[in-house]
Amino acid sequence: MIQPAPPISGALGKITKVAGNKFDVQTKDGLVHVATGEDLTTYKQSPSDLSHVTPSSFVGVKSEAQANGPQIAQLVLIFPPELRGAAEGSVVLDAPPGATAHGRMTNGSVSAPVAPTARMTNGTVQTGADRTLVVQYQDGAQTISVPPNTPVNEIKPERVKLEVGDVVYAATTKQPDGALTSNKVFVFISAHAPG
Repeated sequence: MIQPAPPISGALGKITKVAGNKFDVQTKDGLVHVATGEDLTTYKQSPSDLSHVTPSSFVGVKSEAQANGPQIAQLVLIFPPELRGAAEGSVVLDAPPGATAHGRMTNGSVSAPVAPTARMTNGTVQTGADRTLVVQYQDGAQTISVPPNTPVNEIKPERVKLEVGDVVYAATTKQPDGALTSNKVFVFISAHAPG
């Protein structure tokens, strides 16, 4: 059985200030100041597919509960090994303005491989009509259905200039003086993203 990845320390939120090798991130718990060094690696999303998800993959899945209860994936992110444990867990996301339902973001280790499943209806049995991920994390697991055409992106190293307005995950290390440093920053949403 695949064990959940141990969480890694980090700051998730929107960049509010960039000055040289330092930036501020507004997280749900407050403002975080982060310094970077020469060894900084930045990451972006690149289109991929579910064939790159294995039983040992660490993934992030944005999903929404349907009326009958199951979580349906809206986006699957495949993390690289060096970000295994990033933002580990499952949280309810804020609903966008005008929305009637909340989404959920689940980051964790895949404990069940991506596999076709059968659905029984009052007529025809179709195999391969949808797929399921069981995503484990320290405090539990989520089973999430992944419909065809769900966007799947791999998080890959790519040179990115950090800018005010970017939504990022910065893997952080606490220094003896209490300051936070980071050498890995994933730009989840660019300040210049359309929409």
